Amino acid sequence: MSDAPDPSSAANAMWGGRFAAGPDAIMQAINASIGFDKRLYAQDIRGSRAHAAMLAAQGILTSRDAEAIGEGLLTVLSEIEAGGFPFRVELEDIHMNVEARLKELIGEPAGRLHTARSRNDQVAVDFRLWVRDQCDAAISGIEALMRAFLAQAEAGADWVMPGFTHLQTAQPVTWGHHMLAYVEMLARDRSRFVDARARMNECPLGAAALAGTGFPIDRHMTAAALGFDRPTANSLDSVSDRDFALEFLSASAICALHLSRFAEELVIWSSAQFRFVRLSDRWTTGSSIMPQKKNPDAAELLRAKMGRVLGAAVALFTVMKGLPLTYSKDMQEDKEQVFDAADTLMLGLAAMTGMVGDMQANRESLAAAAASGFSTATDLADWLVRELNLPFRDAHHVTGTLVARAEARGCDLPDLSLAEMQEVHPGIREDVFAVLGVENSVRSRTSYGGTAPDNVRAQAARWKELLGDAA
Repeated sequence: MSDAPDPSSAANAMWGGRFAAGPDAIMQAINASIGFDKRLYAQDIRGSRAHAAMLAAQGILTSRDAEAIGEGLLTVLSEIEAGGFPFRVELEDIHMNVEARLKELIGEPAGRLHTARSRNDQVAVDFRLWVRDQCDAAISGIEALMRAFLAQAEAGADWVMPGFTHLQTAQPVTWGHHMLAYVEMLARDRSRFVDARARMNECPLGAAALAGTGFPIDRHMTAAALGFDRPTANSLDSVSDRDFALEFLSASAICALHLSRFAEELVIWSSAQFRFVRLSDRWTTGSSIMPQKKNPDAAELLRAKMGRVLGAAVALFTVMKGLPLTYSKDMQEDKEQVFDAADTLMLGLAAMTGMVGDMQANRESLAAAAASGFSTATDLADWLVRELNLPFRDAHHVTGTLVARAEARGCDLPDLSLAEMQEVHPGIREDVFAVLGVENSVRSRTSYGGTAPDNVRAQAARWKELLGDAA
């Protein structure tokens, strides 16, 4: 005779006397969430210990029962962390698995733990705690990547490279300026997680099933014990919304988008046609047939994986969009998407931090590319406006004509003679050539937020100070 628990009896004990028969195997499979929500074990035990302590403080539990519950929950925690905990599908979820094991350990007091709460507010607090932790992890990961970009910006503050629009050479910029563009993007990503964390930092525990409870609980006590700013103010809202998870996914999706954009640039820049950067062997692979290949696989995989984060956001928005108040079982489908998105984002941040830290910019290739494609045409137009007082539209036309002449000759603007330029506009002088060099071009872009090397150094120093890294 087997010592294994009877699934139907376990289910009946959980559901109470309302149900005479256990669930069908398929129903059990679709209903159980323990396969994924076991990741909430630490948050579940933390929330239960805070709840038990509050019940004792309010005289709802005896101090003896509360002490037994608290110690028993620590035992369960150690068993799970040791890897030997027997998660049981018939108990559905992490809450009932923990409670069942607690009963095996301490007996009758375990049944008192669920006083004045429901699995609805229990899962809401568990999930909120977990997502809050992921916000903290994302903030830390983003700051590490910002530091990697800052190091690149400082090293190449005055290295010239082409700036692109439509992936066509537009104007020369500095390598440092390009790196700082991602620092700015990531800083906004970080702020979104900071803001989301602040908004979600209210405790739903004590909302019970949906209407609160008649027991004299102290929700401010449990909120403080779990590190929340305050308890949630409406019991219906507390158990029925997952906007904290949606906001986490939204912030994650935007951050993932930024990671994917730079991954795309790494793929392009490391190609033989560009040779802007060299990725280390840590982040590249070879070919099984072509010995010369060095493939940017890490960047390509990151570019693809970031789509999963966007997919997770769309999935949870779709789950939640049609649900009436309050709790519906649809909301059990809220976690897997968030778990996967959080894992994927953290992997992406770590991989990108490694790639940015290791990558070596090819200064010569960057400079050569910066000087190609008539990249200083705008500087010529600006000179015509500034020195000859031409209206900008007229200057634009003159410059376009000179570009066409240079293109027909197969040369760049600085290679045209002064006489050729004066055929287009007689007022052009010898000193025009001073603005046609890419080095002069980037040095002239001193407007706030511009690409001038001094600007880059100032912005890098500002960000180091904001990140607490200033000397």
